[in-house]
Amino acid sequence: MWHAELRESVLARLATFVAGRCAAELGPCGVDVAGDILVKFVDGGKCLRSTFMYLGWLCAAPASDAALSATASLELLHAFALLHDDVMDESASRRGRPAAHIQFERWHRQRGLSGSSRRFGESAAILLGDLCLIWAEQMLRDCGLPRHHLARAWPRYDAMRTELAVGQFADLAIDVRHLPSLEAVLEVARRKSGNYTVRRPLEIGAAMAGCDEQVLAALGEYGCAVGEAFQLRDDILGIFGSPAQTGKPNSGDLIERKATSVVVAAHELADAPTRRQLRQLMTGDRLDDAALEHWRTLIVATGAVQWIEELIRSRVEEARKALDRSMVDHSLTAALIDMAGLCTQRAA
Repeated sequence: MWHAELRESVLARLATFVAGRCAAELGPCGVDVAGDILVKFVDGGKCLRSTFMYLGWLCAAPASDAALSATASLELLHAFALLHDDVMDESASRRGRPAAHIQFERWHRQRGLSGSSRRFGESAAILLGDLCLIWAEQMLRDCGLPRHHLARAWPRYDAMRTELAVGQFADLAIDVRHLPSLEAVLEVARRKSGNYTVRRPLEIGAAMAGCDEQVLAALGEYGCAVGEAFQLRDDILGIFGSPAQTGKPNSGDLIERKATSVVVAAHELADAPTRRQLRQLMTGDRLDDAALEHWRTLIVATGAVQWIEELIRSRVEEARKALDRSMVDHSLTAALIDMAGLCTQRAA
């Protein structure tokens, strides 16, 4: 499939860039494992953001090695977000491996260094994420495209990074013990994940290529709809998905007591007795396997999963209608429809 070929090209460029930066700049940091952790961390991602950015580029410009390198830079931005997110969520694993802060913690403990190994691991992972944020912009700036192309990208690139940080702030503030409204949860999802995964990358690539405002507006509508559907699917997988699908333990969102769209929808749709049981699970001290299975069963019984699935379908349909108004080439429309399916029907 075309997406697999594009992904391999992106990962190859990313690996070359990261290996070079680690050898030239990370070596003297005194933590010999840091470079190896990062090289493995950026290997094997889905490359959704870079794919959307490249498709945006193709809406008004021919295929370009420089543009492909530019889009690969988004994978470093994503690495920054994941490294920080795993620390904030205290996640033990990522993509089937121990999370970076766990690996750094083990490195510290094995050497018998002074101070808290856990604190060291978290601090090192944050610093590695900071480097990814810096290198992402550097990779984009040095991709080889003329300056006037990049000048069109920076306003949306800055908006994307700001929305990501503000969305993360809002996510931290949402507390399952004081359940927010579904609309509040969806708004955080749009900022933290939806815009950052689909809309902004697509707009950045299209603006960089010189698309006019009408095309940019239609692509933005598509991106908003698919981005929200992407996060809704992620919320379902966060409860019912396997580690192979999510890169995290089964029912990770329940274990972390996240107020996701599925959790909030279940509470809103539940009858009074079921709502009391859901509240007990949300606020209880312990969640063993039996409690997690009971929580999942209650969620299904409320109809929340079916309701979210219907919401996903409606968002995908909105995205299709936006593409009809976009006036982009038929082959690109087909590719964007493929990507909408990839984002919203994810399997292991």
